[in-house]
Amino acid sequence: MENKKEKYFRLTIKSKNVKVGTELAVYMSIKQKEKYITWREHIMKVGVLKDIKVGEYRVIATPAEVSMLVGDGNEVYVQKGAGEGSGFQDEAYVKEGAKLVDTKEEIYATCDFVAKVKEFEPCEYKLLRENQIVFTCIHPAAHPEEVQALLDSKCIAFTAEDSHRYGSPNCEAAGKAGALFGLESLLSINGGKGKFVNGLGGAPGVKALVIGGGVVGRAAISVLHALGAWVTVMDINIGTLRDIGKQFNEEVNTQISNRYNLKKILPEIDVVYNCVRWPKDAKEYMIDREMVRSMEKGSVIVDISNDYGAIETFHETTHENPRYIEEGVVHYCVSNIPGAISQSTSIAYAASVLPHFRSIINNGVAQACAKDGFLRRSLTTYKGYLTHEETSAIQGRPWVRPEDILEIADQKLDLAPSTTKSHSDNFIKLEK
Repeated sequence: MENKKEKYFRLTIKSKNVKVGTELAVYMSIKQKEKYITWREHIMKVGVLKDIKVGEYRVIATPAEVSMLVGDGNEVYVQKGAGEGSGFQDEAYVKEGAKLVDTKEEIYATCDFVAKVKEFEPCEYKLLRENQIVFTCIHPAAHPEEVQALLDSKCIAFTAEDSHRYGSPNCEAAGKAGALFGLESLLSINGGKGKFVNGLGGAPGVKALVIGGGVVGRAAISVLHALGAWVTVMDINIGTLRDIGKQFNEEVNTQISNRYNLKKILPEIDVVYNCVRWPKDAKEYMIDREMVRSMEKGSVIVDISNDYGAIETFHETTHENPRYIEEGVVHYCVSNIPGAISQSTSIAYAASVLPHFRSIINNGVAQACAKDGFLRRSLTTYKGYLTHEETSAIQGRPWVRPEDILEIADQKLDLAPSTTKSHSDNFIKLEK
């Protein structure tokens, strides 16, 4: 028999026309259920920011996503000009029910849920508010000041790059566009040795090395292979290499990725693409300075992953000034390559994150994270607590597991693999 609280919950749910599935009803405590009712009574104000990172033209939501969020009963606020860099005019957002606002300050001050594409800039730190939900590509482990701002504000922050079950469209965009930028960097006018991708007459084509066979690497391979480059791919997983061989009809070369093979092949490679998420606490470089020096003058390194620690000669560049030459090798190290194909990337990326937005808004943070392990692992800070393991490991900050701070550890949780090899036992002890 149901107790009085259960009966109250059942009747309240019925009276408020709130639909709660069987699974949710089974695994939620009375306290959580009552919170859920309150959550759904609140009309969520969702804010779409105009990204301000240099060279960034993408937008986190197109008019299509705004239409669906408004249809769900939310109020959607769009900063003027947010979509212009991707070909979406303000009028298109208004037509779908959005409210235009002039400044980012208005978005942060008005909205419960704020989203953008790239990391928070220092000018945004003081605009974050307690209990405000924010969703963007934070890259927290590499940005300690940004993390501190999130903690100080006591907001609820999700780092988008960790939330993708099937790989981010941004990764595919980075791989495909990065492949082209590498070939462009080989041109004599850009400091390269001046080789054409598939050769001409009696002149040989480009020898390309792709390190990493994930979403980014396979995207790069697809472009290079289609254009007729001589492609070698390296990965630490033999199963991945077998899959890539089948995918490209055994028309690409495959090798196990290790220092021996890298040192041996680099002197004969024209352009290298780093598509590996290198551990930020690694004790050695994947490609050190001596290995860079072994490459022919005018060769190219494209660091698509853009991780400090992978390549010793790396430093971040921008679309405005994308290249530099070190040890005679052209380096292309733009951190937001997908921004160069902003319309295609925005359409694909916005569609991929919309289910997360709707789940958080409709279910609340705790239940959204219970239902989706990939979203749960992307929770970075929660009301002043660090909830991101890699950031704890790299920055030496204490952290708490999302399932513990959200009080969902006793529920049936959707599982997801860890995003990092960097582990931390530096736990915060929560008061019960």
